Amino acid sequence: MFAVLLVGFSVAGFLNPDVFSAGQAHLHPLLAGANTVVLLSSGALVAAATRRLSQGLSFRAYLAAAMAVGVVFLVIKGTEYSAMFAAGFGIESSTFFQLYFLVTGFHALHIVFGLLLLAIGAWQRDLDTLETAAAFWHLLDLLWVVIFPVVYLPR
Repeated sequence: MFAVLLVGFSVAGFLNPDVFSAGQAHLHPLLAGANTVVLLSSGALVAAATRRLSQGLSFRAYLAAAMAVGVVFLVIKGTEYSAMFAAGFGIESSTFFQLYFLVTGFHALHIVFGLLLLAIGAWQRDLDTLETAAAFWHLLDLLWVVIFPVVYLPR
């Protein structure tokens, strides 16, 4: 699904370069860059928690920290959305903003679901469950590393 969204975003940007350039000029690449660091840091904490559980060590503090950092991602994304809305940009503003909110909003929704999976992993204290949640979380890291340059970096 994300591949289709990102290819669609790229094709629409190719077909409407002025609209996309104008839209990108209103984004906050520094916030998105900070979110990249935040999400990758959370992924490292999830990996550490998984490693610790596999070794029979306490892991929940690492997982709680990973989840807290995941919430920071959502707070930064919410701050970015609030700034867009306050500036008068919404999903109806242009093709760029339709696709921007669709791609980044769909990713944010998956972050919420990923946080739920991590909470289940913490509660279950089962390595298979945590590894499954961690794999999903790392997929979200990877997706953001692709979303960031496609959406935020000017062409």
